[in-house]
Amino acid sequence: MPTTTHDVVIIGSGAAGLTAAISLAQDRKVLVLAKAALDSGSTNWAQGGIAAVLDAGDSFEAHVRDTMVAGAGLNNRETVEFVVSEAPAAIDRLAELGVPFNGGEEFGERWHLTREGGHSHRRIVHVDDATGHAVQVALLKAARANPNITLLEDMVAIDLITSRHAEKYSGDGHVWGVYAFNKNSGHVDALLGKATILCTGGAGRTYLFSTAPRGATGDGIAMAWRAGCRVSNMEMNQFHPTCLYNLEVKNFLITEAVRGEGGHLKLPPGVPGGGERFMPRFDPRAELAPRDVVARAIDHEIKRLGLDYVHLDISHKPPEFVRTHFPTIYARLLDLDIDITKEPIPVVPAQHYTCGGVVIDLDGRTDLPGLYAAGEVTESGLHGANRLASNSLLECFVFGETAAKHIRAHWDELPSPPSIRPWDESRVTNSDEEVIVQHNWKEIRRFMWDYVGIVRTTKRLERAQHRIDLLAKEVDEYYGHFRVTSDLIELRNLLEVARLVVRSALKRKESRGLHYTLDYPDMLPEAVDTVLTP
Repeated sequence: MPTTTHDVVIIGSGAAGLTAAISLAQDRKVLVLAKAALDSGSTNWAQGGIAAVLDAGDSFEAHVRDTMVAGAGLNNRETVEFVVSEAPAAIDRLAELGVPFNGGEEFGERWHLTREGGHSHRRIVHVDDATGHAVQVALLKAARANPNITLLEDMVAIDLITSRHAEKYSGDGHVWGVYAFNKNSGHVDALLGKATILCTGGAGRTYLFSTAPRGATGDGIAMAWRAGCRVSNMEMNQFHPTCLYNLEVKNFLITEAVRGEGGHLKLPPGVPGGGERFMPRFDPRAELAPRDVVARAIDHEIKRLGLDYVHLDISHKPPEFVRTHFPTIYARLLDLDIDITKEPIPVVPAQHYTCGGVVIDLDGRTDLPGLYAAGEVTESGLHGANRLASNSLLECFVFGETAAKHIRAHWDELPSPPSIRPWDESRVTNSDEEVIVQHNWKEIRRFMWDYVGIVRTTKRLERAQHRIDLLAKEVDEYYGHFRVTSDLIELRNLLEVARLVVRSALKRKESRGLHYTLDYPDMLPEAVDTVLTP
């Protein structure tokens, strides 16, 4: 089994991972792992932008307040204040790396700022409607140019290497890197470092319908849980209100900014009230309400009227305005014979963001020594019960940087990796039943969508828990008898994350933010995190 040692191992090549790598590479040798292509994660697909106080009429306090309101008070105020205060500097660093943010349209404006749901001001800096792609390109260019950064594709993380994997067991839970399946060699490598950073993204693929990319299978959350880290608020899964409804094209997100720039949600023709806006009936902020409110409203109308979708209409705006502000969406939908300057877009909600995750502090530290985390894999206290639009990329930049700073400042306190036991394949064989993996994958995603979706009940959650218990025995037996594959690793993690989501949802006896249950429709007076301990 190949074993390599670097100063720091970073699992994930998106915004959080590359931000940390570039900062660390000033004086450390860094290994960055991607489970597929380097740009295959969620960052590359982010359409919206990055929230930051950059306008003279805005304030840190307003951004903090908007974040706390969206998060239904479950946020950690200290974390929110920290991230909001660090946002302008994060934008400056990205601009220095060459991210071509849209320039201001008025005299004296450095950048064009848009507004999205839940925000009281225009504070979203963006690159047209493809901000994530521009950020990914700039970060990758900087990482590739740095001789202290090694980038490895097609490396599927299996489990964190801890002190229990050492030849001489110490029992302190220290993390020394990761065992990863090398898709090119077909074998498992041990990749060691004095520090390890989880930047693996969320767990959107736990659900049948999701805007998340193929690799968002909750790997980092599952690995950290198995290693001994606490997780928090796993019941808080954000469903983006507006995913394109198209039987041929799956998971195409229609950015929040379409509603922020005046798009209206309407009932389709042919039903009572067809062609009329419905959001004003649900919230005085109408289309600019937070995502959980909008998603539940759309879900209500779809179920009430037996619809497949509702309409998002921005065709009342001047055609040039629409094409200029949303060139990617305009071009993509035109390929599907939908001209958004003349007609509405059919949309449905879809799982979009994992607000819960691995518990970290303001330095990005987890419960285990040597292990840090940043981005969607974490529960930092920023998002609370619902993520405010465009705070996600921001979290990646801030915590990727702060984790790197803490590692560099405390480098001499980090012990070097001990001798690690090799990965043992001596008692397993190649599988001849891959269909089992695919079948179980589909079953998890189906029952999670049906029973643990936008609106929940205790009975539905218990049904999901029962299915998870049955599948767990089957997956554990399969994992113990056959050589690992990418699909098997992801299935194991999907099941682990599904179990954590259901356990957390059953523990919360109220409706708050993204967790809405018919059995406990009221919100309790005190906001308390749902924390699970291994």
